[in-house]
Amino acid sequence: MSQTKLTEPDLSRVIEMAWEDRTPFEAIESLYGLSEKEVIKVMRRSLKPSSFRLWRKRVSGRKTKHRALRPESVLRGYCPTQYKR
Repeated sequence: MSQTKLTEPDLSRVIEMAWEDRTPFEAIESLYGLSEKEVIKVMRRSLKPSSFRLWRKRVSGRKTKHRALRPESVLRGYCPTQYKR
């Protein structure tokens, strides 16, 4: 699903997932087909500039946002009720 074809509820959910500390970008990609770079574009377009800078500072280097950087003790990135489809 390309970022231009996201419905309003899907766009809202992508933004919510991007803000969540323990939801990796790979989970967003598997559900919505958006790569990390595309998520960054969505966030830049959807948030106020100050909110976008705050988000980028928050997720940059955060190990829980990238599945490959996570410790092996973290087996999943979300709770069972997180996905509201």
